[in-house]
Order: sequence, then structure tokens, then C-alpha cells
Amino acid sequence: MALALALGGAAQAQSVQLAGRMGERALLVVDGQTQMLAVGQTVAGIRLLRWVDDSAEIESGGRTQRLRVGGTPAQVGAPPAPGRGREIVITAGPGGHFTTAGLVNGRPVRFMVDTGATLVALGRDDAQRLGLDLAAARPLLMQTANGAVQGHLVTLSSVRVGDVELSNVGAVVLPMAMPVLLLGNSFLARLQMRRDNDVMRLELK
Repeated sequence: MALALALGGAAQAQSVQLAGRMGERALLVVDGQTQMLAVGQTVAGIRLLRWVDDSAEIESGGRTQRLRVGGTPAQVGAPPAPGRGREIVITAGPGGHFTTAGLVNGRPVRFMVDTGATLVALGRDDAQRLGLDLAAARPLLMQTANGAVQGHLVTLSSVRVGDVELSNVGAVVLPMAMPVLLLGNSFLARLQMRRDNDVMRLELK
């Protein structure tokens, strides 16, 4: 009974509210408990990604949300609902790159939009973390800026960004470690893209 209760509690959402800002640190109230987070730090499964004007962008369970000081408490950490949305909205980060949290085969990842990449691309360490079977994958010789490398072609059962989820997305696993997964055209080509200054909108065709 105790184990069942513990597992049930782990699946419940947390209430999180932004109570204040101290320099680059966020003062959060998580389920009634005060937590202080620096950018990049994770506490109680909640990671502070960055500040956007007076809003704190946090990540929990592969999903991002923005909190304002004194705003309504947000519910985070609950299992995401089935991806039935039609539009993804991504705001440019430092350096003008469009990065966002997502899910691959139900597991949290960090994406960077790359319109020049034919496929979704990820490093071998991420592939292992996601449980991809490279033994059965088709090898592929690829040319990079550092010369030829041996990659592996795989098919991702599901890729989710925001509320949009696509099935059977082609990807390539590269031998080197990568800080983020590249969200390439095997995903992007199935959506209509438009950009307004530092905001990118992707809508299902």
C-alpha cells in the first residue's frame, strides 16, 4: 500500500508560483515550500531555464512554462496530455537560436530548430538514454566540418514539441556528444513555418 501511494504521488502535478526575483535567481513557491533557483539549476524536478523580461521560464517533465511574479500558480510535473495541438510557438534565445523542451518516445529532451538538417539529429549518448537500438539501425557515412563520420539511421516512434506530437520521425544518431538534439526537416517539413522577429510559429499542415 505504501509503495502504491508513493507511485501515485509521483505522478501528481506540483503547484509552482514565482514569488520574486533576486538578481538572476528566482524565488519559487513549490507546493507551499520556498525554493531559490539560479539559472540552469534544478530543484524538485523544476529547472530555471532563463529570464524573459520579468518572466521566469521553467522546465518540468519536458515542458516549458513562463511564470510572472505574483501570477497564478502553475501546475507542473503531471504527465502530458496526448499531443493534439496544431501549433508550436518558440521564442528565440541567446544568439538567436530557437531552442525548446520536447519529448522523444515519451522521454524529455532539449531541441534546437535547424532548418538545414535533413533529419532530427542526436548524439550517441542521447540515443542510449532514449533506449534506441543502434544494433538494428542502418549505418550511414556522413560528411561534417570535421570530416566523415559514421552515423546510424533510426525512426523515432514519437516526437513531441509543445502540444504537437508526430509519429515515425526519421533521425540520425551521430557518434559525438551533442548539447541538444537538432530538430530537422523530418519533423519540420510536416508543419508550416513562419517567423515574426524573435518568435517562430509552426503549424500542422
